[in-house]
Amino acid sequence: MALSVQGLRKSFAGRNVLTGVDFTVSAGEVVAFLGANGSGKSTTLRCVMGITPPDAGSISIDGTPLDSLHSGDLQRARQRMAMIFQKIHLVPRRTALDNVCSGALARIPTIRSLTPLLFPAEVQQEALDCLDRVGLADRAFDRVGRLSGGQQQRVAVARALCQRADVVLADEPVSALDPHAAEHVMALLRELAHTEGLAVAAVLHQPELALRYADRSIGLLQGSMTFDLPSTEVTAKHLDTLYAPDRGVSDRNFAA
Repeated sequence: MALSVQGLRKSFAGRNVLTGVDFTVSAGEVVAFLGANGSGKSTTLRCVMGITPPDAGSISIDGTPLDSLHSGDLQRARQRMAMIFQKIHLVPRRTALDNVCSGALARIPTIRSLTPLLFPAEVQQEALDCLDRVGLADRAFDRVGRLSGGQQQRVAVARALCQRADVVLADEPVSALDPHAAEHVMALLRELAHTEGLAVAAVLHQPELALRYADRSIGLLQGSMTFDLPSTEVTAKHLDTLYAPDRGVSDRNFAA
């Protein structure tokens, strides 16, 4: 397994948000996390990425527990994971190429990372290749702020590729996009997983996208897993458990 998580727990101000979450994501697989508002979906990914420290649990990359690593080894292991957010964290005044090159900052000497003008030629070529892989090579020298939302999210995916990440964690990557762009981004993530062996874990608030594009779907309810199934086996009954109206959650209010 590219990513393995066991016994993940997290609480905030005495409220349990995750109560022992276990899951794996294999290379070449897309796993979607589903659940209503407050179910713990985004917290799960943030704990895995190290943005939010978990209270308990083991996170392993290719069988190596992260808590067994220290200093440089831990940093290198975490660099094998990239995160894509709902709010697209790009520099709008920089070109798409500059933004993608920033994915390689961890392996560029500090002096060469001070400005995009100093990025090594081989990094710039790799970034161009990454943009080509997401279908945006022809927009490499356009400012990101001039691109559509869907194109910007594809630039963010290219940046993760330039980081040479093996695991991509996507926290509601399409919730701010129009339906056409959302379909395009999800199709891209699935293609990259299946053809290039990436392990993709995505929080989605549209169950229909999970059923179409994810190999497996995991349901979270109040911090606990209710199912972990091939997406083809997820039924309306499974989804009703997550989004039941009597829980006070609209069936279209699927925020993390």
